[in-house]
Amino acid sequence: MKNITLPTGKKVYFASDNHLGAPTMEQSLPREKKFVAWLDKIKEDAGVIFLMGDLFDFWFEYKTVVPKGFTRTLGKLAELSDVGIPIYYFVGNHDLWMNGYFEEELNIPVFHEPQQFRINNTSFFIGHGDGLGPGDKGFKRMKKVFTNPFSKWLFRWLHPDLGVKLGQYLSVKNKLISGDEDIKFLGEENEWLVQYAKRKLEDLHYDYFIFGHRHLPLEIDLNEKSKYINLGDWIIHYTYAVFDGNTLNLKKNKIE
Repeated sequence: MKNITLPTGKKVYFASDNHLGAPTMEQSLPREKKFVAWLDKIKEDAGVIFLMGDLFDFWFEYKTVVPKGFTRTLGKLAELSDVGIPIYYFVGNHDLWMNGYFEEELNIPVFHEPQQFRINNTSFFIGHGDGLGPGDKGFKRMKKVFTNPFSKWLFRWLHPDLGVKLGQYLSVKNKLISGDEDIKFLGEENEWLVQYAKRKLEDLHYDYFIFGHRHLPLEIDLNEKSKYINLGDWIIHYTYAVFDGNTLNLKKNKIE
């Protein structure tokens, strides 16, 4: 478990599922500008920032090439990192092909699996949320294919102009950005991330489980001392979570 001591007056921010670039770069630009303005605002009191995956609707890193665009976002993240604000990035199912660019260029650690953090005296279990819990077997099989080293090696043989265009097309075509199942509450007994969190609690206590992926802002008490939070998205809800060192709350971005 990684330990973080939050300085007095500082806060921890969590955001997820921007899907920048979808359905087109032009249409996602207003969302990107809102997100960058939010980052610029929270830099005043941010002690730590967690980006919880699917920042991009498609991302693949060749050895010397990354997808074109997202200059405002990457520049703002570089600025925040350069002034000493720790940023942690968790890959999602749309940007899982990260391979060193964020670490080398932005000094931002990238995690491909859920992680455990203790912030002050509060314990967190943090991850994007894809492929966890019961069910979703089709996606789990697909993820194994996409993360297979041989599959990634084959994809790299495509010219970046073709590879990125193909990836963007398939991502939008499959409506993974915001399917109907991602914006409807299924009931606590059918929310697979809730069930996953409850199973984790059988082995070890966590005060908060923080996930993205569902595109739906959710706060659910797992027991008297543990809570499940889903961050929503920056497509419809523009929601995020903030932890002040004692309590965590979901909030809605009001920057236009």
